[in-house]
Amino acid sequence: MSYYREISQFLSYLKHEKNASPHTITSYKRDLTQLDEYLEEKKVKLRDIDNIVLRAFLATLYEKKDKKSTIARKLAAIRSFFQFCMRKGWLEDNPAKVVATPRLESHVPSFLSEKEMARFLDLPKSDKPLDLRNKAMLELLYATGIRVSELVGINIEDVNFAELLIRVKGKGKKERLTPFGRKAQESLRSYLQARPLIHKSHIEEKVLFLNCRGKRISPRSVERMVDKYIRSSALRRKISPHSLRHSFASHLLSRGADLRVIQELLGHESLATTQKYTHLDLRRLMEVYRKSHPRS
Repeated sequence: MSYYREISQFLSYLKHEKNASPHTITSYKRDLTQLDEYLEEKKVKLRDIDNIVLRAFLATLYEKKDKKSTIARKLAAIRSFFQFCMRKGWLEDNPAKVVATPRLESHVPSFLSEKEMARFLDLPKSDKPLDLRNKAMLELLYATGIRVSELVGINIEDVNFAELLIRVKGKGKKERLTPFGRKAQESLRSYLQARPLIHKSHIEEKVLFLNCRGKRISPRSVERMVDKYIRSSALRRKISPHSLRHSFASHLLSRGADLRVIQELLGHESLATTQKYTHLDLRRLMEVYRKSHPRS
């Protein structure tokens, strides 16, 4: 009664056709395995799965005190899996499409103020090759708003110093060009001069950001690097590499950038995803209002 074969095919599809990240694949595998165990226990065949069965499964998650965000993620994985089953002809309809997603509390993404960001980017100070690399990675994350997964995937040939543009490979293998500024350019040039010294015997020639073994750096290593500098700073709140992306969008927006331009720079498919950055403080809102409204 287990759907191990179907789930394995779905995960393979995510990896090879959708170019999903290893983190996404691991999460989906865990979520679908949990559903599979439930269906096997209830002896429910694939074609007999309906919204009532799925609601009963979600009820077990509520009983286990799972967070609403966790349940929403699992439901998203289930929806995607059943959509795949429809494409394969195993199901005629997606039983998860009528199951309501738990209402989540909206939250403002964590971000740094412009002054905090300036101090944070100034933390890597030495001329050691790895510190120059760290400085370049931090500057580039903030200058472009790219994801960590996109940062580590950059090759040297993707960087156009003449035009100050970087070719980025985003989700679903979609490519986009994103600009970067003079500060990031300076940091990148300093790092590239020191890059051959990172490893004495061998380095991956095409890769931009290397680890201490001369190979492509991993997203996890970037997260640890950012965490190291957060601990050495005066910041006393949870900040992640993604916070630099949030800060990039927030600072552009507060300085008057169009939301659709920010959407393109971030690589968001939907404008609704970008709108979470519209959390300008009241002082800024009042300032813009008083300058712009004819009867203010």
